[in-house]
Amino acid sequence: MEIMSKSLPIVVGTLVLLGCCDALPARIHPGDRRIYVDGKPLHIKGVNWNPVPVGKTHPHGLEFAEHVEGDARIMAEAGVNVIRTYEPITDLAVLDTLWKNGIQVLNTVFAHGAKRLDAVAREVNAVKHHPAILMWVAGNEWNYNGCYQQLDLYDCGQRVNEAAKVIKQHDLQHPVASIYGEAPPADVIQRLDHVDVWGINYYDELSFGDLFKRWAERSTKPLFIGEYGADAYDSNIHGVNEEAQAEATRILTEQIMENSAVWESGVCSGGLVFELADEWWKDGHGSLHVQDVGGIAPGGGPHPDRTFNEEWWGLLTLGRQPRKAYYAFAALAIPQPHLTASLLAVGGNATEGVRKSCTFQGCTLVPRAREEFCPRQGCGKATVMNMKQVP
Repeated sequence: MEIMSKSLPIVVGTLVLLGCCDALPARIHPGDRRIYVDGKPLHIKGVNWNPVPVGKTHPHGLEFAEHVEGDARIMAEAGVNVIRTYEPITDLAVLDTLWKNGIQVLNTVFAHGAKRLDAVAREVNAVKHHPAILMWVAGNEWNYNGCYQQLDLYDCGQRVNEAAKVIKQHDLQHPVASIYGEAPPADVIQRLDHVDVWGINYYDELSFGDLFKRWAERSTKPLFIGEYGADAYDSNIHGVNEEAQAEATRILTEQIMENSAVWESGVCSGGLVFELADEWWKDGHGSLHVQDVGGIAPGGGPHPDRTFNEEWWGLLTLGRQPRKAYYAFAALAIPQPHLTASLLAVGGNATEGVRKSCTFQGCTLVPRAREEFCPRQGCGKATVMNMKQVP
């Protein structure tokens, strides 16, 4: 949902963590829907991260280095294991901090069609050895934005595929993902043969509909949800509706988890909620110093008003105050089939962390929300609420 620049300057920091020079890339296998990290199937419990402070705009106002310490702690408290960016992180110190907090990166190195491919190569080479790099990303819902150059679908797809090819010429270890608006047609998937993994941005109130079924019918490549969720402003009541945002975050995240590829019949390797914190620059008719109300209602969209209120999407406010959606997201445990099997073998109270999710085809055991069985002191809420707020 972000507007992309042609390129950003590379910032090379200093590695400060011992043993952080060995890459830990995602691994994929032909015909296998799963994504593997360190030999284990990955479920992405992710968030899109684009820290732009008050008074600045995307992309030149991005402040990865200034926000990473506080934001990484807040994300780690919510169990986030992957983030996606809209511009590349090339500062090794930023990657060090994310890695220290157990977070890997879907690092976007190409989105704007005018970006030079030699710039893409430089950004890849700058950080490809860092273990925080999970995958590279080329393109963000480019079927909607025409690579930010009003290119037609074919020409924009060609540019994305060329970028993916260049990335692989400089890094044979990390897969390349591309983000599409809705499910890409089969011919697009086949034509972009240098794309290994697909992400889908999807907003349709409280359901993914038949998205996972449609994907399973057209491709065996790994899939994740690149963006989903709801904003905190409700046009129906002309005010903030944290309860509705939290409800959408919980329901949609649970649907992603129930369709996770870590389960035998699953097709989706997780998703990234949009987004960590509000951005106040996105209403083109508003002020950079005020959180403006304004959005589009294309006939489909987020719960409850089907309107995209662009400056209100954060799980956190711009001042890093958690909303109810943050706690709803934090309360959901990443699916762990091996743990589920162990709990069922032990029996008794050990099964309190799982529940049945059933369709007409049968039932699957999935984790229950942490808030249903975590200790009385809560699920990490106090730690976050007591943290110093980032200005």
